[in-house]
Amino acid sequence: MSSKEELIYKAKVCEQTERFEDMIEAMKQVVTMTTEELTVEERNLLSVAYKNTVGSRRTAWRALSAIEQKEESKGGKHTPLLRDYKKKIEEELSKFCNDILDLIDKVIVPKADKAESKVFFKKMKGDYYRYISEYASGDLHKKVSQEALQTYNEATTDAEELKKTNPIRLGLALNFSVFHYEVLNDPQKACTMAKTAFDDAIGEIEELGDDEYKDSTTIMQLIRDNLTLWSSELDEGEGDDK
Repeated sequence: MSSKEELIYKAKVCEQTERFEDMIEAMKQVVTMTTEELTVEERNLLSVAYKNTVGSRRTAWRALSAIEQKEESKGGKHTPLLRDYKKKIEEELSKFCNDILDLIDKVIVPKADKAESKVFFKKMKGDYYRYISEYASGDLHKKVSQEALQTYNEATTDAEELKKTNPIRLGLALNFSVFHYEVLNDPQKACTMAKTAFDDAIGEIEELGDDEYKDSTTIMQLIRDNLTLWSSELDEGEGDDK
């Protein structure tokens, strides 16, 4: 059996060679053999492994959906083939998303002690429920949307213990606002949430340490970009109503 140090080294090599599924396997072993809270390095490696494995499939699913729509609109004969292939990708997405959700619930969160760690993994849990909601329909879509909402809310409560400029707290606000916009179709709530997080962080930006400055300001820029886009869409909508 490999030691924890060897598994972490292997995970880093997997990241460098873009072997993200192998990276998942290495990090799952690290998680199960660790008796304490995961270190910042360990949780980041785990996050990168799943994010890239799931991310490539999310991209493929979106591209396939666009191709399917185009094929369907012209009455093309390949629609059934595209639907079947899309279903295969959905099954892969479900496998990896449920895998990390199970790991977070049963192994990681029970060991999490610090507020930052709890927020990191509850945000991650909300994110993976959100990813399932992107392709789910009917009762499953409703269920995973509710799970995401509940988990993001729990993470937001825990995040009150963190500084308003903390990159994990800001990342949570970014993703939770995207959830309101894309999944719950509530642009007003998304804008309010994004604006509050941005304004709160700006108010304390002078207190940012050098170690967090780059991460925090990058996320703040993403929040501001979304806010600009969503606000202009809301303004256009109001214009249409008049």
